[in-house]
Amino acid sequence: MDKGFQLRTLISGMPDLLVIGADTEVRGLACDSRRLVAGDLFFALPGVNCDGHEYILAALAAGAAALVLGREPEKDYGVPVVVSDNVRLTMAKIAQRFYTDPTAEALVIGVTGTNGKTTTSYLLESILKAAGYTPAVFGTVDYRCGDKMIPASHTTPESIELLQMIAEFRAAGADAIVMEVSSHALEQYRVDGICFDVAVFTNLTPEHLDYHGDMDSYFASKARLFELVPSAAGVVNLDDSYGVWLKESYPEALGFSRTENTDVGLLNLVSNAEGQQGVLKVEDETLAFVSQLVGDFNVSNLLAAVAAACKAGIDLQSIGKGIATAPQVPGRLERVENARGVLALVDYAHTSDALSQVLAALAGIPANRRITLVGCGGDRDPKKRPLMAAAAVKASDLTLLTSDNPRTEDPLLILEQMRQGALGTAERELSLEQAAAGAPGFVIIPDRRKAIAFAARLAATDDLLLVAGKGHEDYQILGTTKVHFDDREELRRAFSGDMPGKESDDEVRS
Repeated sequence: MDKGFQLRTLISGMPDLLVIGADTEVRGLACDSRRLVAGDLFFALPGVNCDGHEYILAALAAGAAALVLGREPEKDYGVPVVVSDNVRLTMAKIAQRFYTDPTAEALVIGVTGTNGKTTTSYLLESILKAAGYTPAVFGTVDYRCGDKMIPASHTTPESIELLQMIAEFRAAGADAIVMEVSSHALEQYRVDGICFDVAVFTNLTPEHLDYHGDMDSYFASKARLFELVPSAAGVVNLDDSYGVWLKESYPEALGFSRTENTDVGLLNLVSNAEGQQGVLKVEDETLAFVSQLVGDFNVSNLLAAVAAACKAGIDLQSIGKGIATAPQVPGRLERVENARGVLALVDYAHTSDALSQVLAALAGIPANRRITLVGCGGDRDPKKRPLMAAAAVKASDLTLLTSDNPRTEDPLLILEQMRQGALGTAERELSLEQAAAGAPGFVIIPDRRKAIAFAARLAATDDLLLVAGKGHEDYQILGTTKVHFDDREELRRAFSGDMPGKESDDEVRS
């Protein structure tokens, strides 16, 4: 940026701030001392693993023009200091001003919930395009607008990065924003500089409890999104108990349901391996729809997108066209084509609820043998591991338990927790020879690449093979190192024979 703002202009009118020192020009914003450039305002953020106050000297050495701290400084740093009781909220509000409030004149739809955010955002993007908008999307897969795509670092990035990207997309022509809003982002005030027009709640199931502690705290974080919109601008899933509670707090919110008679609902549905079609009730009207999304659980995502579009004032014709033209969502029941006649699917399902929904939807698709491969991530809620394994073995003829992103945990200990969940269903643990011979049960192959190769080797014509847990991710996190790994690529190679897929059973065990 060629020209900056005066510090006192950026914080003017913000309550409960203590300012120490003279005014100064701020030419940029930073909360990471490694990325700070001379003239930036540095925010010392509180963190889970580290404290931003530990990097004040590094920020000053890089040329920080001023500091925003969570406590009064113990010495004179030689630059102006702003002291705030909530550095993250102050950062979001300053970023909103620094980037000239980029969402003020745009249509902004926020989507929160445990499952369905990404698919709902893709549907809304397609609907907005059909209605003549130029939407930008921020979510788990990427941040994109038109031909520009930035790989996602987080579902919802820090407020500085988020508002800077929104400003750039707005300058490039974006007039609508669809945003997946994570519980972490809401808890950490990352979106408090966004002017939301519609808030969508999809559902709530156990996830991120290692961070939030319990479901009530998790729900409270999600519900914060509804505090950031007008009281009548909410959209809630009434098939979810937490959605019902949310509706009680926001009675003017639009409700959607697959089964209940409410504002937006399902009247008729035909679902198969090619997609689904049916009729929706949309307030006092009906909407016939055709969608290429596989899995009838996606009806909830369709209803969420339709209800949100209605709240945004989009006409039913554009909504129907948007649903029909919505593309395959990366890593959400994404097909991997092969010459073997196997229905091979890759899905992001990484909670027991999401995996159960996917498997239940696939149960309606005819298959000779159902093979499911799944792993669980390390440094995340361990309670879901036995539940995910149990969900997989209950719905499959053969289940392969393998590694996901072990991070800093021992992958074998993660697999042991999954093994206990699988054994609790009374299913049998198999040898590789028994699995290859067609016996029902589960097998453990720690190496994910070898597990995928083994599954692809066994899959035959009319079998259904689901590789779950990583979806669109193109990496594995081993320790603290991120290495390239894409389930879709691995499956394609395995089916083509261009990878270790014919190794001995001893090699698979290693």
